[in-house]
Amino acid sequence: MSKQGKVLVAMSGGIDSTVTALMLHAQGYEVVGITMKTWDYAAAGGSKKETGCCNLDSFNDARQAAVEHGFAHYILDIREEFGDFVIENFVDEYLAGRTPNPCVLCNTHIKWRALLKRADALGCDYIATGHYAKITQFENGRFGVSKAIDENKDQSYVLWGLQQDLLSRTLLPLGPYRKPEIRQMAHDFGYPELAKKQESYEICFVPDNDYRGFLRRNVDGLEARVDGGNFIDKQGKILGKHQGYPFYTIGQRKGLIALGKPVFVTHIDPEMNTVTLGDESDLDAADMTVGKLNWMKYDFTPNGAEVVTKIRYKDPGALSVIAESGSAVEVRFYQPVKGIAPGQSAVFYEGDDVIGGGIIQRMDNRL
Repeated sequence: MSKQGKVLVAMSGGIDSTVTALMLHAQGYEVVGITMKTWDYAAAGGSKKETGCCNLDSFNDARQAAVEHGFAHYILDIREEFGDFVIENFVDEYLAGRTPNPCVLCNTHIKWRALLKRADALGCDYIATGHYAKITQFENGRFGVSKAIDENKDQSYVLWGLQQDLLSRTLLPLGPYRKPEIRQMAHDFGYPELAKKQESYEICFVPDNDYRGFLRRNVDGLEARVDGGNFIDKQGKILGKHQGYPFYTIGQRKGLIALGKPVFVTHIDPEMNTVTLGDESDLDAADMTVGKLNWMKYDFTPNGAEVVTKIRYKDPGALSVIAESGSAVEVRFYQPVKGIAPGQSAVFYEGDDVIGGGIIQRMDNRL
């Protein structure tokens, strides 16, 4: 039995998760690798070759690393659970005129829970992933997520939904390292080809990055239901016809209609099947409502707290104040922010620490 403990490592076959497993193994942990099959891309009818974490090559790469370093490796099929929850939500959100964030939902409700369940079955003390973030235990005893050293790779934004029982048993070894250091580690462990392996940034079940095509293939009769709606301006004047409201997102500029000037999607109305177009300044908003909250650093809503709020993954964040409003919070920004999209995640930071997050329900006071 290892003095460090036994850890179940999620291994996708990519550089980050493989180095995570090998790093923990070298540190003296008893490592068990597990690769989760979340989606069968062939069933989606996409036009491009299967990529990312759900293909046979990735499974084999993960297993090979485990075998060569003498630790166990398993494949866990969670396609049914993943599809029922993550994909249904993905489709439902677009049909509701919102922009979903399936990776956050998957981390929160599927992957971590599946890992913890299997960790318990295998007698593991911890679970670990190759995310670039840190686990922090605060002075009040609670656990939370903090930013990684490498801000270009930081993934703390997508982990806001993890609850205390998950956080207390999670290891994130890559948080103190920068990506070039991880590439060097791959070389040092004897996997120079892994350092060159192409990284996938697409949604795992939309590896061709065409969510519109995914919706068309997976929602029966969708085009007939939504085709022929109107583009309108903010006064309600009809500007032209669109292909169907689910095929547009807040802030979108390309693929609209020619009006002699740049225009952007500023609002989507599913009931009327209308898509509102406006100037870039129409995307500015001063406050928003955020629900489905999860607090990490505190066991209560920090009413009146001044925080930095991020409204998308690569958003640098903006200074704001949060105010409790029933089961939700109202977020007021000191300066207007651009492109708030209902359905996306809002994540609240104090310094490098994630104090919590939630799902954007609506934006208010558009300027």
